[in-house]
Amino acid sequence: MSRAPAPGREEYAVWRLATTRWADDDVYGHMNNARYFELIDTAVNAHLSEATGVDIRALDAVGVVAEVGCRYFHEVGYPRPVDLGLVVDHVGTSSVVYRVGVFQGDADAEGATAAAEGRFVHVYVDNTADRAAGARGTRPVPDVVRAAVTPLLRR
Repeated sequence: MSRAPAPGREEYAVWRLATTRWADDDVYGHMNNARYFELIDTAVNAHLSEATGVDIRALDAVGVVAEVGCRYFHEVGYPRPVDLGLVVDHVGTSSVVYRVGVFQGDADAEGATAAAEGRFVHVYVDNTADRAAGARGTRPVPDVVRAAVTPLLRR
């Protein structure tokens, strides 16, 4: 089975800049796997906060992570900035599927293809129910969120 190639920058709709930190690198001198997931989560939620203009934590339905994964292509490390590209693969009734490309380096050279690509699935659940009782069934994607993610759909 052949592996799909690393995606290029042209596959993503919006961008966010992040910085690596000394603590991000592991004993092997590259960014620890868990840090990729923090960047992916931040890219998605920062976009939602900015694009909706509301506190997404206060909506009647909130996105919880139902699935997350990452494919790695080459190393990322400190002390260089990271470009995070975001695109939406699917908007369903109660879920949104994102892809986040992690790029480091010059867009015309080493950073032309992703160092890693994450898949991130939000499922929207009731934010008005008593959390302690566990009654947080799925809810439709809020209209304000749907309006923010629909323009990012992969064409």
